[in-house]
Amino acid sequence: MELRHLRYFVAVAEECHFGRAADRLHIAQPALSHQIKQLEAELGVELLTRTTRKVQLTPAGQRYLERARTVLTSVDAAGVEAGRVAKGDVGRVAIGFTGSATYELLPSLARVLRRDFPGIELDLTGEMLTPDQVTALVEETLDIGFLRPPVREPGLVVQVLRREPLIAVLPASHPLTERDTVRLADLRDEPFICYPSHHRSVVYDAVFDACQQAGFVPSVVQEVGETSTLVSFVAGGLGVALVPASVRHLQITGSQYRPLAGTTREVQLAAATRANDLSPHVAKVLSRAHSLLGGPR
Repeated sequence: MELRHLRYFVAVAEECHFGRAADRLHIAQPALSHQIKQLEAELGVELLTRTTRKVQLTPAGQRYLERARTVLTSVDAAGVEAGRVAKGDVGRVAIGFTGSATYELLPSLARVLRRDFPGIELDLTGEMLTPDQVTALVEETLDIGFLRPPVREPGLVVQVLRREPLIAVLPASHPLTERDTVRLADLRDEPFICYPSHHRSVVYDAVFDACQQAGFVPSVVQEVGETSTLVSFVAGGLGVALVPASVRHLQITGSQYRPLAGTTREVQLAAATRANDLSPHVAKVLSRAHSLLGGPR
């Protein structure tokens, strides 16, 4: 039995006439009659009663018609779904976001993907440090990581999406919030809240490099892994911090953001994927991220 037998049978059953069914199927009537007889022989039951004037379904034929339609509908639906998967309209994408990208890129990208690709299932994880994302990508629990390069894992492809400057986070009561910009040298005597040093994060290194260029080594009083906690500690008056500019999208009462004057230190935001991952839905997500961030700058 082949799918064409089912399609032939459904056409005859719906037309109740071999001639009309043959025209609909674009085959010769004798060939169609032969195919239906083959189907009945295969099943060992009579599906149709035939007279010179009309064709009628037997009780067995009625039930078989219901099942045949279900099978053909499923086959057609499977073909449509396979096509959607091939085009990247259907699939599951697990995405990790570094701290600053959690508060800017994650919500905007999620909105766009839900609107444009409702068939793509999203598994989003925010506040992931770059080393953790690299491990998850290698272990295939993440498909895309929005992280801070450099990344030295040979099995990953890293595309820089943009560059952004460091900015200062100050307690709202700090005297320097009266200024539009802050000189890094003015923070030399301040206690600093930083990302973890044991991970040697890119932002941690950028902060220390910027401070050393300004002539001092920051006095770190607290290290935290989550950007939201870092800003909360600043809001609580425990110290000041330097963060990528996109963190300003995280608004916590008691904290203020100010641009830095006299420093050009920047950090990169990049998208990392496995080199052997050719999934079309992953490619579509990356394309939308590029569009949202405007590519490298």
